[in-house]
Amino acid sequence: MTGISRRDVIRTGAVGAAMLGSSAFASPLDGPRQLPAHLDKGAFAAAVKELRAVVGAEWVFADPETTLPYAKSFTPDPRHEHVPSGAVAPASVEEVQAILKVANRYKLPLWTVSTGKNMGYGCATPASSGQMILDMKRMNRIIEIDAELGTALVEPGVTYQDLRDYLDEHNLPFWLDVPTVGPIVSPLGNTLERGVGYTPYGDHFFMQCGMEVVLADGTVVRTGMGSVKNSTTWQAFKWGYGPYIDGIFTQSNFGVVTKLGFWLMPKPPAFKPFMVRHNEMGDVAKIVDAMRPFRMNNLIPNVVLMMGAAYQIAMFHRREELWDKPESIPDDVVRDFAKKHGLGMWNTYFALYGTDEIIAAIEPIVRGAFEASGGEVLTEKEMGGNLWFEHHKNLMSGQLTLEEKGIMRWRGGGMCCFAPVAPAKGIETQQQTELAKEILGKYGFDYSVAYAIGGRELHHLIFIQYDKEDPVEEKKADDCIREMVTRFGERGWASYRTGVNTMDLVAKQYGEANRALNARLKQALDPNHILSPGKQGIA
Repeated sequence: MTGISRRDVIRTGAVGAAMLGSSAFASPLDGPRQLPAHLDKGAFAAAVKELRAVVGAEWVFADPETTLPYAKSFTPDPRHEHVPSGAVAPASVEEVQAILKVANRYKLPLWTVSTGKNMGYGCATPASSGQMILDMKRMNRIIEIDAELGTALVEPGVTYQDLRDYLDEHNLPFWLDVPTVGPIVSPLGNTLERGVGYTPYGDHFFMQCGMEVVLADGTVVRTGMGSVKNSTTWQAFKWGYGPYIDGIFTQSNFGVVTKLGFWLMPKPPAFKPFMVRHNEMGDVAKIVDAMRPFRMNNLIPNVVLMMGAAYQIAMFHRREELWDKPESIPDDVVRDFAKKHGLGMWNTYFALYGTDEIIAAIEPIVRGAFEASGGEVLTEKEMGGNLWFEHHKNLMSGQLTLEEKGIMRWRGGGMCCFAPVAPAKGIETQQQTELAKEILGKYGFDYSVAYAIGGRELHHLIFIQYDKEDPVEEKKADDCIREMVTRFGERGWASYRTGVNTMDLVAKQYGEANRALNARLKQALDPNHILSPGKQGIA
């Protein structure tokens, strides 16, 4: 096992703090963007002074200028309901404990983020205004990589790029499983949101093994085998003894996770990526029905992405290249543009892993099924060099890319994601597609989507792209996603993950008994409600 210490990251905002001076409230600009609820300016100033004594003045941000990075988001906020009061950045577990002590004393709400790159869901902005961001980015050590077992133990500020660099530097034969903007994302943060990647290790929470959590009262808990004295199996065995508690610290506000263990994928002897091209929007049901048995029996082992043409185009092109009218882009316009770039209306990406012999045996079976569905099965031989094929080949082999950030420029820098879950059945996929197109069309937005197909379920990732600088567009985007949450929910298609602007709305779809249980856990673990109030609707 090898432990390393990562250098501190100088974050945006710290420079501004240094320019303003480090003494508390030394500048006319000092003072929060918005005071926390139930705190007056004097109490907030006193809390800030104590926090600066804990982490150093340069790591507390409590004025409009230095907190600007924490206030920026791509999601709609027409009523200004997600404005932070400030931010504090600890460098150790001990500093986290001390911060929580201050927060309990002043009833100061803290919104915890790892790197704050939760794009499409709110970035670092809190569920309600006035919360101080607990920025964990300075805790950025890769604590252990076990080269025999292929396990990792990391702090919140470690990014996938940090891990990739470490694996390369030490020539370790493991692949990462990364989300679409992996270089800037925290494995810990993404796993706690139950995010996914696109290799056979794509279910990040399933591959998680062991946590260290600081509870609201400062108690440090290690889950699984981590609480056993002299344990050597913390990252090897998930379950430990007694109730399995790791899950309650995902998508919740019950504690601050300061360490996360997870499994790394051994590099396979062979890897072959594929794209299946379908040219009609109506083919969506046939694609899902053809894919489902291969995912269920694991002949196709990775999380499959079925990408809509408009989303694919938005990665590298701007809307005005296709369409200059305010209403949704017609399918035939999208189809014609996609065809010029080697794309269909649906482009399904998967890969085969193992040995050359295994891949050679499976490929004809897969080809036959997708050709029978009307698709063209394409490999690197036909698609090598195509921007979109290369992008997905990289994702499916754990390589890092930021290319999908391009979708935020499609229509003026605004973007939020709605992610309803459905069973992997063609008929429900078709019905979801029709409902999404109807609602998006009502507001003049484009059907820019991807379906992520798991073993028996799929996530319909619907991206609402709008002009963030236009208040009318921002209000339309907010209305649109709220209508989507409500109407999809009425059909039984609730979201598995959502942005800060719709957390309470989505939570209501899971029923009062579920919400009441979460509230009881919250009251028991965080009676002063200082940790991320409102996260996932838990208040």
